[in-house]
Amino acid sequence: MLGFLRHPDLQSKVNLMPSTLYYIHDPMCSWCWGQRPLWDELRSRLPDGVVVEYVAGGLASDSGAPMPMVLQRAIQGYWREISEKLGTEFNFDFWTKNTPRRSTYIACRAVIAAKNQGAEIEMIDAIQRAYYLRAMNPSDSDVLIMLAAELSLDVDLFSRELESPATHQALQRQIALARELTQQGFPSMVLEHEGARHSLVREYQDCGRVLDELISTINR
Repeated sequence: MLGFLRHPDLQSKVNLMPSTLYYIHDPMCSWCWGQRPLWDELRSRLPDGVVVEYVAGGLASDSGAPMPMVLQRAIQGYWREISEKLGTEFNFDFWTKNTPRRSTYIACRAVIAAKNQGAEIEMIDAIQRAYYLRAMNPSDSDVLIMLAAELSLDVDLFSRELESPATHQALQRQIALARELTQQGFPSMVLEHEGARHSLVREYQDCGRVLDELISTINR
């Protein structure tokens, strides 16, 4: 299906056109976790000249209140649905080992703080694995600081930047950009090319379908 990518003339045409692929996400979004295999493959197959920019949309603002049981049951239902549809692994021990809170902004800020040390992608991965596989709560600052240590970041700097005014402002800018880019929720992909923005198909398993659409959009 993607054989045309091997044609040198078409490949060079794609490479000469700088574009931005916005990935609108939240590190604690379960559907983003479900899409991870596709997203990892897509990033590895993007043509030269396509730059990825992560945009945290922020699922839920800061809260110290325990998550209502009705919402806990609903989110566990989403996990089961994603697991059944996509084969995604989830560790349901999370719901008995933690006091869940509807609070994801702090995890988004952790990604921004890690990006300042060149570890944006690594922190997203660490948060997702901690939450979905290790039954840890990324709504807790001590968990995020532990993950920063595991990534060999400057923990003191990370801790300061996690709650700094600059990081809070950076997250608000990302949330505003996410809302400007799309109303489709998370995860979403928007390609900006030659001043125009194009929402790409929402897909969870067929990477080739997304890549075909992206390259067709660039080559119009």
